[in-house]
Formats: sequence, C-alpha cells, structure tokens
Amino acid sequence: MSRYILCLPVFLSLFSINAFSAEACTPDGEVKFVCGTTNPEDLYPIPNTPWLIASGRVSDVDGPIYAVNIRDYSTRIIFPEGASAPAHDRVTYRDCPGPNPSGFQPHGLTLQEGDAGVHTLYVVGHGEREAIEVFNLDVRGRVPSLQWIGCIVAPEGTRRINSISALPNGAIAATNFDTAGGELWEWHPTSGWTEVPGSQMPGPNGLVSSADGNWLYIGGWSDRALIRLSRGRVPVQIDSAAVGFNVDNVRWAADGKLVVAGHVTRCADASPCELAVARVAKVDPDTLEVQQLVDYKGNDFFKLGTVAIEVGDEIWVGGIRGSLGIARFPQ
Repeated sequence: MSRYILCLPVFLSLFSINAFSAEACTPDGEVKFVCGTTNPEDLYPIPNTPWLIASGRVSDVDGPIYAVNIRDYSTRIIFPEGASAPAHDRVTYRDCPGPNPSGFQPHGLTLQEGDAGVHTLYVVGHGEREAIEVFNLDVRGRVPSLQWIGCIVAPEGTRRINSISALPNGAIAATNFDTAGGELWEWHPTSGWTEVPGSQMPGPNGLVSSADGNWLYIGGWSDRALIRLSRGRVPVQIDSAAVGFNVDNVRWAADGKLVVAGHVTRCADASPCELAVARVAKVDPDTLEVQQLVDYKGNDFFKLGTVAIEVGDEIWVGGIRGSLGIARFPQ
C-alpha cells in the first residue's frame, strides 16, 4: 500500500478562499496538485476528451461547476459563469418547476453519453430545492459548455440525495445519505421515483452501476465497505467488501475495477485506529478483492478526500472542508 504524508504550509488570502500560495501547487515528492478549484467534491471524466467535470462547494447552498483539463491542468468555471441560456425540456422534465433562480451547491455527478459531442450531465444540487439539475454538456468547442435543460426534484421524505448513476433507458439511480437509515431510489422519465428493493442501509453514499444496469455498487459510508446490490433480480442479492474506511464516492477504472475513495475521521469504536484524510482502494466487481492504493494524512491545503479517479498513470483525489485543489498520486 502506498503511503503519502504531506505537510506544506498554505497561506490563504484574506480576501478570497480561492487565493493560495505558489507553494501549495508545488510538487512535494511524488504528490502533485491541480489548483484552481474550491472543494472539488466529485470528479467525472468526459469520455474521449482531455476534460473532467468537478463539482465545487463554496457554501451549503452555492458553488461552481468546473471543467478541468487533464493535459495542462487548467481549470475553468463553466457554471453558473459561461453557461448558455436555459432551455427547459418540459417533456422529459415536466415536473420540474424551472431553473433555480437562487443557484445551488453542486454535489454528485453522472453523465449519459450522447451523440455528436453533446452529452447529458446530471448534477445533484442542494439549496433552495433538493434536486438533480440536468444539463446539456457540449464538448465540441475549445472548452466544454453547459446549458440547463431541466431538473428532477428529490423524492419526498429523503434526507439528502448524495450520489447518482445513469442507468439504461434514461433512468437515474440515487443514494439517500442518512446514517440513521438510508436507501436507494430510481427515477424513470415516465413513472418518476421508486425505492430500490433491498437497498435499505445506514449511510449509502457513492454510487455507480454496471453498463447493463444489472448491478449497483454503493459506497457504504457507515459500513466502511463497498456494497454490491443486484437490480431487477428476485430475490435481491447483496454482497459487501470491507475496505477499512468510510467510503464516499465510487468510480470505474480503465481495467474494469472500481476505484473507491473515502476517509477515516474517527475510530469506529473504543479501539485505537489510524486516522486518514484520504483513503483509496481498488475493488474487483466480480470477486470483491480489495487492493489498497492511497493512505494520505492531509495538510492545511487538502482537508478531506471524497472521490478518486484514474487519470493516466495517476490517481486524482478531490476533497472538501477547505480542500483547495485536486491531489495527484502516482499509481
């Protein structure tokens, strides 16, 4: 297991949390950074482009959506700044009341690939309303651009929609993060929301699905495990792989395995344990075999890891709670 401990001084501007010292972006040994984002909680690569999408968090009700270039490490805000005028798809998203005039704090991300360089980007939004905000993501230009086209208001009674995954036939799966007892939901364009059978668990967090939609892979934050749940099968099949940390987000790797990211911010019981700002592991979706990749103790620049993706021969980790960039770890 690779282990990275970083202790760089970070000097924040009194005028902006986005201003940080040159030292903060200077490589420290093997660990490097992509700077220019504020609390990049989730990361999602755009297929067949040098770009990824990052959801930023300025407050509980506000934040930008970034485009990050994996080649030159530049970052750009593409929402709300730079976005095209809204074009509400009132057929698909007929229950959506319209664009959110007060803005929202972007959270979980998923993408449905489209044709001719225009995809559908789904973004969990918190603030005045709890909803999945939906965008056309156009990658035909020099920089990706967004156009709001609708929203999917969260199911009534859910505490906090966290992660989402695009399913076949335009459906969306979502986790309701509640450590006292959460569950998964599915949204279909024609029938709306239904609860996923057998999905009740404490603290369901990250989420991805298999390409055929037959399996859901859930970040079990409370269980400190990756959880595999069958979809459309009777009886429901559920398995888990203990990873040793609170799982936040889950992403697919190029080799068909799952990249699982999270943290250890407190010990699970009275026994002593080793805390970690960011932990990353790979899990085989078939055998549930676990391979530990990153154990990172953090610093004043990077406070709490939430998501990890493969970028070439590196692992990129996003974070929150005052994390002012994306950490890059060699594999």
